Amino acid sequence: MRTEITLFPKQKEFLDSTGKADEVLYGGAAGGGKSYGQLCDALVYAMKYPKSKQLILRRTLPELEKSLVRVALELFPKEIYKYSESKHMGTFLNGSVIDFGYCDSETDVYRYQSAEYDVIRFDELTHFTEQMYLYLMSRLRGVSDFPRAMKSSTNPGGIGHSWVKARFIDIGEPGKIHETKSGKRLFIPATVFENRALMKNDPAYVKRLCNLSEKDRRQLLNGDWDTNEGQYFSEWRRELHVCEPFEIPKSWRRYFAMDYGLDMLAGYWIAVDPFDNAYVYREIYKSGLIISEAAKAILEAEGSDIPEIYIAPPDMWNRRQDTGKSVAELFLDFGILLYKASNDRVQGWYCLKEWLHPRLDEFGETKPRLRIFANCTEVIRTLPALCFDSRNPNDVGDKVHEYTHAADALRYWASARPMHNAEIAEEETDFEKEIENFLEFGNRKEN
Repeated sequence: MRTEITLFPKQKEFLDSTGKADEVLYGGAAGGGKSYGQLCDALVYAMKYPKSKQLILRRTLPELEKSLVRVALELFPKEIYKYSESKHMGTFLNGSVIDFGYCDSETDVYRYQSAEYDVIRFDELTHFTEQMYLYLMSRLRGVSDFPRAMKSSTNPGGIGHSWVKARFIDIGEPGKIHETKSGKRLFIPATVFENRALMKNDPAYVKRLCNLSEKDRRQLLNGDWDTNEGQYFSEWRRELHVCEPFEIPKSWRRYFAMDYGLDMLAGYWIAVDPFDNAYVYREIYKSGLIISEAAKAILEAEGSDIPEIYIAPPDMWNRRQDTGKSVAELFLDFGILLYKASNDRVQGWYCLKEWLHPRLDEFGETKPRLRIFANCTEVIRTLPALCFDSRNPNDVGDKVHEYTHAADALRYWASARPMHNAEIAEEETDFEKEIENFLEFGNRKEN
């Protein structure tokens, strides 16, 4: 049986990339025919390589069912293709298989830990985290000699905008295969104007895109990767906020702030200079640590560089049913006395934004009050990727929780430090009064 497929040039280029590049991204403007091209490529591959195995992914199950599964049922010939709704799996007469999957959370990738695939496909790649992508790349294996590849499609924007841009866009000229340490990569840009079927059937589509905000229009109409609509920390500029490490003077005040759970310990050491400029100078970012292991890791990392105060999230003061103690009390058993941060998320984010906002410093240079050492790679990776919460535009979206750990730790510090300073000032004032009273008592006794 022969299946006729009509493709426009960029879709054909995407199909022709099989066997030429190890990682391919087909992306750009909305309406560029990316999902259709992805499914056409999957169909051609399945028919060309009998008994091949492919995985096609969307971020959530509803997105998967409404887009890819539905379109595949319409596109793939019923005579050779059957879909199992319970297994989310499509099978072909020649033995080829396509698994339709989703990764709603970071741990969902482990559902595929024993799987083997010839091609793995991400639809809307910027909706996924880099960790998801890299882990699933390890499932690209098998005994067949079929050409293997990661083939993705996406628009700019979303939680994964930064890492996708760095991996595919920033490496060089689009449309050309670039050699990297991990293999050959190719980015194929797409625009809505290349989708002749859409332009013919819905000529007003472009007009509707033109009514969007400037950033949305640049992304969805032009496929512009130099803008990231929805980015929460729009103040972020790597050239401003990241600096090379230097030796922290002993006189500077030191803090430690962390976000902790079994899924991740994100801890940061922050130093503040006499001009009230802060530097994030050390990072610990490890998963799967129980309390004793987390405490040990913190103490080993800091050595003799002991901070004045350890700041932690308020839920660490909740009592545990197994021990009757809170996590904060258990940390104290290991010599770490924690200070409870504020539970006001929005206030904390606003405090952090103030620290990140560029201003004229004491030397007349435009710099943020908070800078980050280049060796603190996880906070540099995740902070600019955070987006607004769609339900609360004042808050950070936490749908991709893996991206929030480092930022949460800095948020706790940003909101707690002013309060800590106030407390210290009050304590110092009281102490000074106590000294004055003592001296006055001594003088009265001598007289």
